[in-house]
Amino acid sequence: MQAIEKRPGSVPFDPYYDPMTARALGPRSDYAPTYWIGTAGPAPEDDGPVTGDMDVDVAVIGSGYTGLSTAIHLAKMHGIKATVLEANGVAYGCSTRNGGQAQISSGRLKRSQWIDRWGLDVAKGMHAEISEAFALFRDLIRDPNIDCDPQEGGHYYIAHKASMMAPLESEAKLLRDTFGYDARMLSRDELHATVARDMEAHGAMWEADGLGIHAAKLAFGYLKLARSLGAKVHTDSPVQTWEYKNGVHLLRTPGGTVRAKRVAVATAAYAPRGLNPRVRDRLMPIMSNSIVTRPLTDSELAEVGIQKLSPLTDTRTLRHYYRLLPDNRLQIGSRAAITGKDAANPAHLNALKEGMARKFPALRGIDLDYSWWGWVDVSHDMMPRITGLPDMPGAFYALGYGGNGVMYSAMAGRRMAQLVAGEAVPDLPIFNTELPHEGWKTPFRRLGQWGLYQLYHFRDERK
Repeated sequence: MQAIEKRPGSVPFDPYYDPMTARALGPRSDYAPTYWIGTAGPAPEDDGPVTGDMDVDVAVIGSGYTGLSTAIHLAKMHGIKATVLEANGVAYGCSTRNGGQAQISSGRLKRSQWIDRWGLDVAKGMHAEISEAFALFRDLIRDPNIDCDPQEGGHYYIAHKASMMAPLESEAKLLRDTFGYDARMLSRDELHATVARDMEAHGAMWEADGLGIHAAKLAFGYLKLARSLGAKVHTDSPVQTWEYKNGVHLLRTPGGTVRAKRVAVATAAYAPRGLNPRVRDRLMPIMSNSIVTRPLTDSELAEVGIQKLSPLTDTRTLRHYYRLLPDNRLQIGSRAAITGKDAANPAHLNALKEGMARKFPALRGIDLDYSWWGWVDVSHDMMPRITGLPDMPGAFYALGYGGNGVMYSAMAGRRMAQLVAGEAVPDLPIFNTELPHEGWKTPFRRLGQWGLYQLYHFRDERK
């Protein structure tokens, strides 16, 4: 495996961290040993830890994509210079551990499921929101501060078995006929000839909007842009307690208390359960594993036959997401362990390597340069929320993308900035309603998760 440069004055990365059981996160942890951190170069300059008490207009908790987008849009659209508080290094959590896939989605539900849940009119409103979000994301990554190696080409849902072709065909027809969106089907032969020689594939659905990015370069670009607009980004400054008194939010960090008029929470799956009772148990942290191979040889590239560098996702419930990287390494990820203490179990890594080999037999046994895992913020109803807290004036959160936040987090940050500034946002179910709260049941859901994973695996692999 490739070595990852250590942060100055850091403590070793804890591979067993579990947001369900840990009391706190950080500070000064090394980054997870991801391909993105290993190849992005040094992180841009930030504002260092909080070193004393301070009064601010807006404090943003979390410096991942959502938090930095919030700071960017507060400055761009509302003239507000936010103070971002990060427990470790900038974009320490989901934003530097994902697969680098930008898709035209937000949560886990498809358009047909939107219609089933909310009706056609609301589903069309949601589609318009997600389409606008992708346009915003494309515009944002054109900024000179953001050099994230974008790879256009659309997104491919790969039918990993024959029975998945009919559902994909139905979804593609719905996208075309009802939403006026460019989606089409590819046969196995067409997929192999023009996209990838995935030997499991029986065909695919192509969506016009989809691109691959370098996850850490995107985050670091957001950091540079946010600071160029006047935001302060304080790393190694975990919020240890949060109280609301006399109209002020008191955020205690190891270096001092930040007194904020307004607070925006953008912690994804990495918020400790003790951060604040209002955000506790709103999410079910789900672990995802990812591996990156050594660079492929010319003969291996010919066998794999990947001609697009844009995202590929198969139709498993416990899905594989994969693509060829610009330096000719293959990246693939999937769901894995249920608890942090089981994260390093070799069985999960072996299962992911086997999944890669089924798709691309020429890569069986190939050396890996990177292997990591991280937590995904899955909401209990599979959709995100960007909302204020009704009994905490001036407090907001944007959470719950379910693994589809690379693109939509840019818009979520913009929408949260609007809420912070007192502006209206679209009248859609993901705004101004709180995430479902599971309360005492959340820790016990892992027992159910184990059972569901067994069921999902059986269904996914049954012919």
